[in-house]
Amino acid sequence: MRLNSTSQASPTAAAVERGAPDRVLRPRYAVLAALAGGLLLAGAFPPVGFWPLAAVGPALLTIALWRQRARIALVAGLVFGLAFFFALLTWLVNVAWYVWAALAVAEALIFAVLTVGQWLLLRLPAWPLAVAGWWVSVEAIRARKPWAFPWGRLAMSQSAAPTVRWVSVGGPVLLTFLIALTGACLAWLVIGPRRWTPDPAGRGRPGARARIGAAIALTGTAGLTVCGALLPAGQPAAGAPQQTAVVAAIQGNVPHARDLTDELARATTVTQNHVTATDRLAARVRRGAAPAPDVVIWPENSTDEDPSFDQYVYNLISGAVATIDRPVLVGAVLQDPQRNTGQLWLPGKGPVAIYVKRQLVPFGEYIPLRGLLDKFTSLPSLQPVNFTPGHRAVVFHLGKIRLGDVICYEVGFDGLVRSEVAAGANLLAMQTNDADFELDGQVGETTQQLAMARIRAIEFDRAVVVASTTGVSAIIDPNGTVIARTGTWQQAEIEASVPLRTTTTLALRLGGWPEGLISAATLAALILVIGQLGWRRRRPPGQVKTPAGAAE
Repeated sequence: MRLNSTSQASPTAAAVERGAPDRVLRPRYAVLAALAGGLLLAGAFPPVGFWPLAAVGPALLTIALWRQRARIALVAGLVFGLAFFFALLTWLVNVAWYVWAALAVAEALIFAVLTVGQWLLLRLPAWPLAVAGWWVSVEAIRARKPWAFPWGRLAMSQSAAPTVRWVSVGGPVLLTFLIALTGACLAWLVIGPRRWTPDPAGRGRPGARARIGAAIALTGTAGLTVCGALLPAGQPAAGAPQQTAVVAAIQGNVPHARDLTDELARATTVTQNHVTATDRLAARVRRGAAPAPDVVIWPENSTDEDPSFDQYVYNLISGAVATIDRPVLVGAVLQDPQRNTGQLWLPGKGPVAIYVKRQLVPFGEYIPLRGLLDKFTSLPSLQPVNFTPGHRAVVFHLGKIRLGDVICYEVGFDGLVRSEVAAGANLLAMQTNDADFELDGQVGETTQQLAMARIRAIEFDRAVVVASTTGVSAIIDPNGTVIARTGTWQQAEIEASVPLRTTTTLALRLGGWPEGLISAATLAALILVIGQLGWRRRRPPGQVKTPAGAAE
């Protein structure tokens, strides 16, 4: 990496007044730094999962943007976004290569436009704080508009990091802020502005402000790791007895092939596979080889045929529930209207309650801009009829268990998972179907979801049961530890005893306030910068003082 310096051998008085000679990357090296930053950030997430890269990637983006022209900053943001999203979402190629390309390019374009905000914020004296706020704001926007897609949040790469316990304090928003702040401080140590004072020989040297700033950046980075590691793990409510429950997750497996033209046969086979695995668990319980579970979780899409309209499927599920003689949460696609649900079945009663998935997958469960896309692409044919979303949290009351459910994609949304805990859940289930994303052996989607589930367990101090059709299924304790798990593409059943916590973490009490406050402060800072630029341009010639190296 080459840095251009605008310094002179003997700085003039005007240069001393303005501040540091800046070191700026040449445009082609700025683009290369952005490319490396995007790839490294993707490496922070599973399946690579080297979490320290979550700070290094953003640091390289900041270095790439530093004092560049607007068009170079835009290109750098686009290159960073393309490298990041293409690498992060490789598993989408199993659906279709053009789906992978379309989503990665669309997200990269959105990211590039938003990168202009960071480029502007780098003009502030305390820009590392502003950059950290920018990352929080960008993630908040991406989780809402133009379609909700929260994948790739900095915090969600940290399930194995010592800093992960910050999510119990301020949720993933706070952890993202701290990671981004660390990256910004690393960038500042490389390219941050210096105050220069002349020595007796007339040469510039770093002033006290530079030395103090470097010390603060280094101390803050070290303190982030230490404080995160020292945060206490979740504990039972004071004075309350520790309640536990035995939970089971069923992974029935699905036909491992791309040619699934006979949808009815495939759907029936998938349901039968889950019945078989449940019957096997029931046999182990009868032999005394396994404890009787208090609740059994089947994955998303464990039946794609509505049991209300298909007597054969109804009898299959009902028989399995009777055999295990325990409540079973079945992932069922229901019709009229079409809904993706968690359907609770009780022995001798059948289905008694449902949770309807609220956050639908764009281009999976609904097609944005369907009318427009239908005119020149075949994309709408992937989902001929949009699913109907649910609109409320549902907690299933099963004796001592208060079971909250989220389905697949929903685990990425803070407010949605929080609403289940706020409604009284002392145990969380995540039902998911990963089969479409793993046909060629990729495990990125399922391991990225598992990392999110681990973070949710810590955030809310709740055990989480992950049930997948093909893997990875897992049982996670409230401290984020995976205590049982399956492999991929295998039929399996897992059990574990987990605590039923009712504690209220600070993250739960704060709710969406950290995100709102940080985003509002970042927006205010951006407005301030834009206002200052406009004021400078309106001033008469000769009265404008611009920081050295700044691009107008």
